[in-house]
Order: sequence, then C-alpha cells, then structure tokens
Amino acid sequence: MSPVFLDTGYLIALEASDDQNHEEASRHWKKEGPRLSSIVTTTYVFDEVVTFFNSRGRHAKAVEVGRRLRESQLVEIVPETEVLLEAGWSRFRNRPDKQYSLTDCISFVLMGRRDIEKTLAFDHHFEQAGYQLLP
Repeated sequence: MSPVFLDTGYLIALEASDDQNHEEASRHWKKEGPRLSSIVTTTYVFDEVVTFFNSRGRHAKAVEVGRRLRESQLVEIVPETEVLLEAGWSRFRNRPDKQYSLTDCISFVLMGRRDIEKTLAFDHHFEQAGYQLLP
C-alpha cells in the first residue's frame, strides 16, 4: 500500500476518548492500521497534536503521543524546512476562498510532492483539495 498522510484531527480522535470521532477512528485504526506500510506527517502536525493535549492539562498524554510518533517505525515525521514553509505559505495566501489552515496548506504541498493521495483525517479541507479521506 502506498503511503498515507496523518492529519492532526485523526490522531486526536484516536487518542482522545471524548473526541466526537473517537469511535470511528478507533474502529478504522483497528481494521486498517495493521495494513498500512507507511504513514507520513509533518512537524507541524506533530506540534498541533502535542499542543492540543498539553493545553488541556494532559501533559503526560502529550508526551506519550509525541514519543510514540517519534519512535514509530511506521511514521515518518517530515521536518520543517524553509522551502516547505514558503510553498505552504504561498498556497495559504493564494486561497482566500477557503478556510484552510497554514498547516493544511503545508500538508497539501507535501502530499503533492510525495504523490500521496490518501489521508487519515476528518478534515473536509483535504477533500476540497482533492485528497481521499480515510476512514
């Protein structure tokens, strides 16, 4: 199977039992997770996830999730680069008709460069940008 992109919302849904998408993410991960050969994400997504849990008083959870992402043999965390930031910033500036976040735009740029068509996400912006949402 080709690589899939991991977005913030999917990971939060998987890890936070009170998230509205938790049940769906858990079912999907149990069924499809073992089939995945490669997951790609960015330091921007990593930052959002860790910040999410820490800002809600769950520092230990933030550290646990961050550690598992960093140690995973399945997950590649693509580091921030000036080139990636500039390309994402350009896309962000040029799409005032959308509610894309800067992190979304950086994700889209990376996905395009890596020919990644599918994303573990609940964010409809990925569909708007032409990507397939999993689940």
